[in-house]
Amino acid sequence: MNANNRIVVDGLQSSNFTRERFLEIRAGGIDCIHATVVIWEDARTTLDLLGAWNRMFRANEDLIALARDGQEIRDVVAGGRVAVVLGFQNASSFEDDLDLVEVFFDLGIRVAQLTYNIQNHVGASCYETQDAGLTRFGGYVIEEMNRLGMLVDLSHVGERTSLDAIDRSARPVTITHANPATVWPHARNKSDEVLRKLAARGGVLGVAPYAHLTGGGPVGLEEWTGMVAYAVDLMGIDHVGIGSDASHGWNDEKLQWIRKGRWSHVTQLGPATADAQGWLPWPDFFKTPAMFPALEQGLRDRGFDDAEVDKLVGGNWMRIFDEGLTPHGDSRPRAAKAAA
Repeated sequence: MNANNRIVVDGLQSSNFTRERFLEIRAGGIDCIHATVVIWEDARTTLDLLGAWNRMFRANEDLIALARDGQEIRDVVAGGRVAVVLGFQNASSFEDDLDLVEVFFDLGIRVAQLTYNIQNHVGASCYETQDAGLTRFGGYVIEEMNRLGMLVDLSHVGERTSLDAIDRSARPVTITHANPATVWPHARNKSDEVLRKLAARGGVLGVAPYAHLTGGGPVGLEEWTGMVAYAVDLMGIDHVGIGSDASHGWNDEKLQWIRKGRWSHVTQLGPATADAQGWLPWPDFFKTPAMFPALEQGLRDRGFDDAEVDKLVGGNWMRIFDEGLTPHGDSRPRAAKAAA
């Protein structure tokens, strides 16, 4: 924890987590990460992954600990360790069983992205040619997540499904790792309409230095912080954080799993292009999470003051964790509450 008791948060990392990764995270002064557990896995396979995370917590208990709400994050950080908030990048683990939302909440999951790179039972991904919006099941999933205190993540979610989800949720929702599409047009990045609506409902966008989301290649720090400034101007200083999408330590075989799981026999590009299909180089200012301080310095050089930087590098995420990771007595959507 920093001297002024602020907490530095990376809103999404999806690396091949090892002790080396955790040491890089700590070297970067990062106090808390939201870590990906699931991309395509079903419920049974997810249990295997959670078992592996339990072993990882035990093997690295001097470095990391599971955190399930804002206070647990603070407690872990006060003890000199990195707090890890576990999340899904897909609703695949819920299968078509609403009860599984609570089962995985009880096992420590606190964030769930509604879709990954293809449509599922909940709604459409950002890569669908047609987005029919949130499904009936998807609405029930959001209500259950609201009730329990599990954050909704819209990072890979389609436009209409995202707008539907923001409307349906009784709590602020997140986009843990994406950038404004107005700055860098890409199916994974988010329209101004989605970002304005997200902010109006109290949500947070995690901006990312991931090369596929920054115009198809590494950018300079000044260009990247210019994008951050655009997001802040659009959404307000209280609604932007950092979600690096750090995905280090994976090989090309894992990259294919990340992009297509088992649902395709042909190459799926995901965020890539036909002439740049592999892992792209990370920008010089963020080769690993150990370089997180460069992001903060870049924000200061851009002109953000101390209070604004504190919000951007963690304060806004901590607000969301405090508000969103606690049980909620009434999970009905806003319209139902207003009618009551």
